[in-house]
Amino acid sequence: MDEVSTDQVPEGFSPVPRGQGFSDNLQPSYRRIEGDSVSFGLVVQSQHGNLMGICHGGVLMTLADIAAANGVNVARGVQAGSPTINLAVDFIAAARMGEWIQADVHMVTVKRRFGFCSGAIVNSKGVVARFSGTFYLPDHKGMIKPGAPWDDAPGLLGKPD
Repeated sequence: MDEVSTDQVPEGFSPVPRGQGFSDNLQPSYRRIEGDSVSFGLVVQSQHGNLMGICHGGVLMTLADIAAANGVNVARGVQAGSPTINLAVDFIAAARMGEWIQADVHMVTVKRRFGFCSGAIVNSKGVVARFSGTFYLPDHKGMIKPGAPWDDAPGLLGKPD
């Protein structure tokens, strides 16, 4: 992994804990949850890139998915898994190596069993991608195994620290 200068990470963002399975592929990544405002970001590094030397679309989709699911969980005030039912991402511009990108949640609607969320991934030049997602809201924690990383990590799945 490349080194990330803390100067590149905007104020208010804190590191996302490691040990979360697939989303560790985004590391090092950061989050900012203030009230109902949810943002996740990272500095695009070589492990996030594709053969064209820009941020891989799968990284952008994963960042959007994590931000949107957390946005729904923050809005409903629950720390739990929320399986993705649908995620739509429109790729608008390239994110280049060394750039800070962040996924900002713009709108959330929570119904009895479903959460809906939309937002955008931006860099210093503007919108990189926009996203919208639908998430299932089970009335249980699902198949979370005891001792999972989020058991000891406040704010990991939506509730601020």
